Amino acid sequence: MRRESGILLSVASLPSRYGIGCFSKEAYEFVDQLKAAGQSYWQILPLGPTSYGDSPYQSFSTFAGNPYYISLEDLIDEGLLTREECEAADLGDDAGLVDYEKLYENRFPLLRKAYERSGAGNDPEFLRFKAENAWWLDDYALYMAVKARFDQAAWTQWAKDIRLRWQNALDYYRRELYFDIEFHQYLQYLFMSQWNRLKAYANSRGIRIVGDIPIYVALDSADAWASPELFQLDENNAPQAVAGCPPDGFSATGQLWGNPLYRWDYHRQTGYGWWIKRLSYCYRLYDVVRIDHFRGFDQYFSIPAGAENAVGGHWEQGPGIELFRRVKEALGDKEIIAEDLGYVTDSVHRLVAETGYPGMKVLEFAFDSRDSGCASDYLPHNYPENCVAYTGTHDNETIAGWFDSIKPEEQKLARDYLCDHYTPVEELHLPFISLVMRSQARMCIIPLQDYLGLGNDCRINTPSTVGENWRWRLVPGQMSEAVTEEIGMVTRRYGRWNWD
Repeated sequence: MRRESGILLSVASLPSRYGIGCFSKEAYEFVDQLKAAGQSYWQILPLGPTSYGDSPYQSFSTFAGNPYYISLEDLIDEGLLTREECEAADLGDDAGLVDYEKLYENRFPLLRKAYERSGAGNDPEFLRFKAENAWWLDDYALYMAVKARFDQAAWTQWAKDIRLRWQNALDYYRRELYFDIEFHQYLQYLFMSQWNRLKAYANSRGIRIVGDIPIYVALDSADAWASPELFQLDENNAPQAVAGCPPDGFSATGQLWGNPLYRWDYHRQTGYGWWIKRLSYCYRLYDVVRIDHFRGFDQYFSIPAGAENAVGGHWEQGPGIELFRRVKEALGDKEIIAEDLGYVTDSVHRLVAETGYPGMKVLEFAFDSRDSGCASDYLPHNYPENCVAYTGTHDNETIAGWFDSIKPEEQKLARDYLCDHYTPVEELHLPFISLVMRSQARMCIIPLQDYLGLGNDCRINTPSTVGENWRWRLVPGQMSEAVTEEIGMVTRRYGRWNWD
């Protein structure tokens, strides 16, 4: 197997002119930097439209794209917006942080102006996009338009007729909200057009995109509203049980995610058709797909609806290998990364092995007593070839922040393993990266914050918290030529250089 490496960076974390990273020239520049540093992969976070809490893992749709990622510069170039209009919009005044409230209040009006000036209804390319994607786009656009009509309330709080999708209500809102619906369809057309161009550019430079999909969908989503039969919902389409994780060393009450759980018997009876469609669509967007919380396919944690935390939950059986056999029959061999972190049982190990998918190894877990997994599994000398190795993920502390937060005896253990009691703490991120990069793992993915040696104020997400997550951004010039050269030297040193 060819040894390769990549960098983990959310699209939202790119530098850009208008409040959030997007598909602007800075994204193309980052691809060029990846190429210059010998990388083979750019791993991103889910691209879906974010809901309450701004988490890309709680999206309004499993198929739609986030309108925030639409490049306003492209719309200026197309004559749909003026630079003066974009400059006048208050999209946040801190180049290093995303201000989601200001984006919501001031970016959507700009996008609405672009739609109203576009003449989309007479654009054959837009009409073709609508027709080809009607199977998910029609419900999503209607859902977003109705949601606005009900002051952004979750669909579970809508009037009964539209909440339960009575035909007369569907017909009424499709007529009443025609232009609002078309607006959301147009945003998806812009998103997909711009993303396809960026992905094609990355691929032309030898950079493959690693996409990330959550195992679950959000309750407040077009998916749950339009297809309640897929989920464990009652006759009023209210959840009977929800998803989460049991208590562990990081959280005494566990994690209460609140996502509706799948009705796996229904999926089995329908040949896992929805999952096959979902994954097939993913490969239009990405080259490799990382599935978050892969262990949920073996066993999933079920928490009674209405519970305040995860303490009262219990494990239930998932679909197991049967699902992935059907996926392979339908789609052929596809590249999937199985996120198999945390408390992993023998049956989860067997499922990952049976699929043949590479699992994940996170260096931080090797020396941290808070992790519920087996520490020796995460020591680099134990990594198998068929795995993807990380210093940390979007859910972890940065490597610098992590080392500062662990116990002194754990710090000593880590330095003993490095055979390094001399490197100053502020430079220790590089020896840790080197540990991962010289492992046997075929693929290594390093969060960009770790290459930059940044602390926990730059981490992306702290699980079970709301308010300060998903906000960190690169500032212009931070990904300097010196940083690119440093990444390239480490990559070349350990035989992971991309020669494409």
